[in-house]
Amino acid sequence: MSGTLTTTWQSSRVWLLTLLFMLTGCSTMNIEDYADSEPSLKIEEYFAGETVAWGMFQDRFGNVQKRFKVLMNGEVKDGVLTLNEDFIYSDGTESNRIWSVKIIGDGHYQGTAGDIVGRAIGRSAGNAFNFKYQMRLPISGREWVVTFDDWMFLQEDGVLLNVATMSKWGIKLGTLTVAFEKPGSQKAKKNNH
Repeated sequence: MSGTLTTTWQSSRVWLLTLLFMLTGCSTMNIEDYADSEPSLKIEEYFAGETVAWGMFQDRFGNVQKRFKVLMNGEVKDGVLTLNEDFIYSDGTESNRIWSVKIIGDGHYQGTAGDIVGRAIGRSAGNAFNFKYQMRLPISGREWVVTFDDWMFLQEDGVLLNVATMSKWGIKLGTLTVAFEKPGSQKAKKNNH
């Protein structure tokens, strides 16, 4: 019986290690890989003034759970980007978040907001920006703390694309996809003619 118990324990251990490897993935994105990518993204410049965004949240199976529009207004003062975000969801609900993002320098940032646990850590290089943070999120009447790994990429036409992975305990819960545009951008002007 002792041999069977040992074999079962070893099988469970191998299965657990395999599961952990699969959950953590083989590799992660590195901000430095985008250092030579153009156009250059500085969030304090991009988000200054008005910005409009459209997005959706998909669960881990790819099903769209929420769609939304965001009206943003940003101001940089004393080395801090204050970004006021007004969310309008497809179901008619609304919410607001105000980010306070400290510009550390050399592509480093730290951010806080009312629903953020601790500090968000940001890095930029080339056309990319990565923001990692934990957020308190109301789900089914309870408050969950979830982790976001947020990646933004500036395109040549001024559109900023954002893909964020939301997870808890290392398990992916879903993906947030957002497209940002500056009012009066070249693309917006082109579409009005």
